[in-house]
Amino acid sequence: MIASLKKWISVGCLLLVAACGTPARKTNALLQQIEQIAASKNAEIGVAIARDDGNDVVMYNADKRFPMQSVFKFHIAAALLSEIDKGKFAVDQRIIIGPEDLTPDIWSPIREAYPTGVELTIADAMEYMVSQSDNVACDVLLRLIGGPEVVEDFFIERGITDISIKINEEIMQANWDLQFQNWTTPRAANEALALFYRNENGQLSKESHNFIWEVMEKTQTGPNRLKGHLPIGTVVAHKTGFSGTNEEGITAAVHDIGVIRLPQGSHFFISVFLTNSTENIETNERIIADIAKAAWDYFTNETE
Repeated sequence: MIASLKKWISVGCLLLVAACGTPARKTNALLQQIEQIAASKNAEIGVAIARDDGNDVVMYNADKRFPMQSVFKFHIAAALLSEIDKGKFAVDQRIIIGPEDLTPDIWSPIREAYPTGVELTIADAMEYMVSQSDNVACDVLLRLIGGPEVVEDFFIERGITDISIKINEEIMQANWDLQFQNWTTPRAANEALALFYRNENGQLSKESHNFIWEVMEKTQTGPNRLKGHLPIGTVVAHKTGFSGTNEEGITAAVHDIGVIRLPQGSHFFISVFLTNSTENIETNERIIADIAKAAWDYFTNETE
């Protein structure tokens, strides 16, 4: 009787180990794919991928600091919407973007459309900032909320501590070296996405929560990054970042962070950062697209 019981316990343990080991092996296979994608590239790459419940799936250089560039526009929008929910501002509040705000030589669809300035609602300015990565809108809204470190403090207070936001777009785009003052890690970026997408502890009102993810889904920049190899029609709410390339041929930032919706209705969080790259823009973007597709395949096959 005792021998028989021991036999069944032994078999049960083996089955349990096998069942638990399968996801680990699959995760390792995804990590290996990412390592293979990164192996032959002249770039430093960081990746964080998590399933919809926030549990880590793959972390690759996930605690390395990367210059944020325009990724921080997501953080600005989240902080500003929180202030709107408190009644400090209103989405339909109108703000004036004057000629003095139209900084030359930085990316700004607003400046191109309204060369003498314009009056917009905060909601419209945020959509320009996030969906079109408008730098003029970014700096106007950043000034409205109280400056870069207000946004940094907002996230640190919520437990996202691997983050530094010290300067605005005008300064960042004017001085190559200063861009590194704004940094985060892939893990922290993913945590920020998860915090506001899942809306833990009511971080945002329902209206503000819906707004930020609607404008993230409308993102027009970086179509060849996270979305590049995904099936047509896949819903991706994301924010890109790009530094340009210096005279030495080095690109300091090609990023995309976002939430990708799966066919079965679930989603996953993904943050891919590239820095110190001597690859061309097409290769840099293909790296991000390849990693996103590997993650997509992992999650879609997981339920088959």
